[in-house]
Amino acid sequence: MARDMSDKEIMNMELEQLKKEVNTTRVAISASAPEIIAFVEAKSAEDPLIKGVPEDKNPFKEKGGCIIT
Repeated sequence: MARDMSDKEIMNMELEQLKKEVNTTRVAISASAPEIIAFVEAKSAEDPLIKGVPEDKNPFKEKGGCIIT
Protein backbone atom coordinates (compact mmCIF):
# COMPACT_ATOMS: atom_id res chain seq x y z
CA MET A 1 0.00 0.00 0.00
CA ALA A 2 2.75 2.46 0.90
CA ARG A 3 4.46 1.83 -2.45
CA ASP A 4 1.46 3.31 -4.25
CA MET A 5 1.54 6.48 -2.15
CA SER A 6 3.67 9.58 -2.49
CA ASP A 7 5.84 10.83 0.35
CA LYS A 8 3.34 13.62 0.98
CA GLU A 9 0.46 11.15 1.33
CA ILE A 10 2.47 8.99 3.73
CA MET A 11 3.38 12.03 5.83
CA ASN A 12 -0.30 13.07 5.92
CA MET A 13 -1.27 9.60 7.13
CA GLU A 14 1.38 9.74 9.84
CA LEU A 15 0.23 13.22 10.86
CA GLU A 16 -3.39 12.06 11.18
CA GLN A 17 -2.29 9.09 13.30
CA LEU A 18 -0.26 11.36 15.58
CA LYS A 19 -3.24 13.69 15.96
CA LYS A 20 -5.37 10.72 17.06
CA GLU A 21 -2.71 9.61 19.53
CA VAL A 22 -2.34 13.08 21.04
CA ASN A 23 -6.08 13.26 21.71
CA THR A 24 -6.16 9.85 23.40
CA THR A 25 -6.75 10.23 27.12
CA ARG A 26 -4.04 8.67 29.24
CA VAL A 27 -4.79 6.72 32.40
CA ALA A 28 -2.25 5.74 35.03
CA ILE A 29 -1.61 2.01 35.25
CA SER A 30 -2.36 2.13 38.97
CA ALA A 31 -5.90 3.24 38.08
CA SER A 32 -6.48 0.89 35.15
CA ALA A 33 -4.87 -2.28 36.53
CA PRO A 34 -7.76 -3.17 38.89
CA GLU A 35 -10.22 -2.80 36.00
CA ILE A 36 -8.10 -5.06 33.79
CA ILE A 37 -7.81 -7.68 36.53
CA ALA A 38 -11.57 -7.63 37.12
CA PHE A 39 -12.24 -8.01 33.39
CA VAL A 40 -9.84 -10.94 33.04
CA GLU A 41 -11.26 -12.70 36.08
CA ALA A 42 -14.83 -12.19 34.83
CA LYS A 43 -13.98 -13.72 31.44
CA SER A 44 -11.80 -16.56 32.76
CA ALA A 45 -14.73 -18.98 33.01
CA GLU A 46 -15.20 -18.76 29.22
CA ASP A 47 -11.49 -18.87 28.34
CA PRO A 48 -10.61 -22.08 26.48
CA LEU A 49 -6.95 -21.73 27.45
CA ILE A 50 -7.91 -21.95 31.11
CA LYS A 51 -11.00 -24.15 30.97
CA GLY A 52 -9.97 -26.36 28.08
CA VAL A 53 -11.82 -27.34 24.92
CA PRO A 54 -14.34 -30.19 24.99
CA GLU A 55 -13.14 -33.19 22.96
CA ASP A 56 -16.17 -33.11 20.66
CA LYS A 57 -15.55 -29.45 19.73
CA ASN A 58 -11.77 -29.64 19.42
CA PRO A 59 -10.84 -29.10 15.74
CA PHE A 60 -7.27 -30.29 16.42
CA LYS A 61 -8.23 -33.64 17.92
CA GLU A 62 -6.47 -36.50 16.21
CA LYS A 63 -8.85 -38.22 13.82
CA GLY A 64 -6.98 -41.51 13.85
CA GLY A 65 -3.62 -42.94 14.42
CA CYS A 66 -0.92 -44.03 12.03
CA ILE A 67 0.31 -47.61 12.29
CA ILE A 68 3.56 -48.53 10.62
CA THR A 69 4.15 -52.27 10.21
